[in-house]
Amino acid sequence: MDTINRLTQIPIDSLHVDAIAVVTNLYRVAQGLKNKMEQEVLAEFGLSWTAFSMLYDLWIWESVETKKLALSSGVSKATVSNITKTLESKELCYRKTDNRDRRMTYVVLTDKGKQVMETLYPRFHKGEIEIVSSLSKDEQINMTKLLRQIIRDNQF
Repeated sequence: MDTINRLTQIPIDSLHVDAIAVVTNLYRVAQGLKNKMEQEVLAEFGLSWTAFSMLYDLWIWESVETKKLALSSGVSKATVSNITKTLESKELCYRKTDNRDRRMTYVVLTDKGKQVMETLYPRFHKGEIEIVSSLSKDEQINMTKLLRQIIRDNQF
């Protein structure tokens, strides 16, 4: 018996089985994606999913304020600080204080960080393609729209 059938047997008022199915499957896909990429791609570079996410943002923007980096990566500023230390030890980025507002700190991508991303990202992207390969292009576009709607409506 699957989870949904078991849940419908539990006396819960207003059980929304479709909502449970969507959220459960989103979670499973997210965890599967994270695990696959960490094991098959990121491990070679000694990066966690969050470290890669931060490095990716730095690769796109070159320099990102720590608060914005935390929001973009979905982690706390303390986590950004800890991961930045790790990335700094690998010489992939460095911190820079804003000269006009000393309270603001930016994380800046180094040349080595850029080189790592230029090597890493094509491998990562290959994994992205593999993960959605069972979906048609139209299904991928539709799923993107639906996920963006969830993100927008919940301000994630």
